[in-house]
Amino acid sequence: MANLLNDQVKDQIKSHLSQMVNSVTMVLFTQSNEESCMYCDETASLLQEVSGLNDKLSVEVKDLEKDNDLATQYGITLTPSFVMLDNEGNYTGVKFNGIPAGHEINSFLSGILGMSGADPGFDAKTLERIKKINKPINIKVFVTLSCPHCPGAVAKAHQLAMLNEHVQGEMIEANTFQELSTKYNVSGVPKIVINDSIELLGDQPMEEFLNRIESL
Repeated sequence: MANLLNDQVKDQIKSHLSQMVNSVTMVLFTQSNEESCMYCDETASLLQEVSGLNDKLSVEVKDLEKDNDLATQYGITLTPSFVMLDNEGNYTGVKFNGIPAGHEINSFLSGILGMSGADPGFDAKTLERIKKINKPINIKVFVTLSCPHCPGAVAKAHQLAMLNEHVQGEMIEANTFQELSTKYNVSGVPKIVINDSIELLGDQPMEEFLNRIESL
């Protein structure tokens, strides 16, 4: 596989990953059929390149069909998709559907640091509201790799998932999964869909995420 990252970008990522607290494992699901998984090879290459930049980071590549039980455990139905596990191997609902390249490298790196135990930087009031969420919440954030505002929305969905066991947050690359984008009427990004019923457009502040979740 060809390298996707040049030396300058690798140095920047390595510096960013130096802030990791604990180890993180990425579990990537692919399919051998290229027609079914257009960006599987590129996604595997990217994750492996990034994991090679810090000893606390590792990646496991699984097959959606052969490892179906594990895929079901993580709620994986699309490829390429991957989840992040904490240092104890726990899945807390942080998922990426599609390659986190382009601007999404930022939400990817943010997710790694957060999963490693880095401080999310929220004030006490915000943390209290997050901890009070007591119902199943699924947050889909539709993105494109050229969208500069999308990583912020993805990062907030993932932070909510890391901080509350009832929340799942997932990035969905809109162009890769066009059927899903059509289903959810994605005409602009980032498009945020909460529990398939609440829709938001744009990189909303965490307060707005919480306001909508609390309204359910």
